Amino acid sequence: MKRLISSFNYAVEGVIYALSTQKNMKIHFCIALIILIFSLFMGLTKIELIVLLLTMSSVIIAEMINTAVESTIDIYIKEFHPLAKIAKNVAAGAVLVAALNSIIIAYLLFYKRFDFTTHLVFYKLKQVPLHIAFISMVIVIILAIAAKTQSGQKHSLLQGGIISGHSAVAFSMCMAIFWMTENGLIFTMTFIMALLVAQSRVEGGIHSTREVIMGGILGSVITFILFRLFG
Repeated sequence: MKRLISSFNYAVEGVIYALSTQKNMKIHFCIALIILIFSLFMGLTKIELIVLLLTMSSVIIAEMINTAVESTIDIYIKEFHPLAKIAKNVAAGAVLVAALNSIIIAYLLFYKRFDFTTHLVFYKLKQVPLHIAFISMVIVIILAIAAKTQSGQKHSLLQGGIISGHSAVAFSMCMAIFWMTENGLIFTMTFIMALLVAQSRVEGGIHSTREVIMGGILGSVITFILFRLFG
């Protein structure tokens, strides 16, 4: 289990490195965040949501592979080489293809949903609470990772950083469960579980009390706003 957690931790560190060092990666993350919020207005079906997530993931994956290829080439090639140029261009081309594909899919998913003949169309679309809960949790994770990249320290989602990702996700789920059930007892139980998650991060010496509080506020506020607007 420890090796499995370490492997996952290294993978997240790779995401954070790409996000903190690659300008295009930051652009992809920002666009993904905007599209996720925008999708709340569009009333997507489960299949359409899956297609959208796979499309956004393919762009980010292609950008990460491109970063890995460039870093690997730079280890061995210290001067201009035509084959190195070809390898980097092909890797960049893969990102371009994925990005163009995402634009086409986004067009096919959204263009019919714009009805400019009716007023306030966005407010007439009611969303499934589970969809909002999932989107809010993804947004919280993205913001937690983004916050860690701005700290200037090499932290992962699991260890360290200016915001506790565990605490953010735990309180996001707690808030989502409250909105979906509106049951005081269930909310109290989930709130206690979220507190235990935050406490474990402090007792483990991974985060300070301030960092878990910031994580809890981030997860709670983002989820509250999304459910307040669309729930």
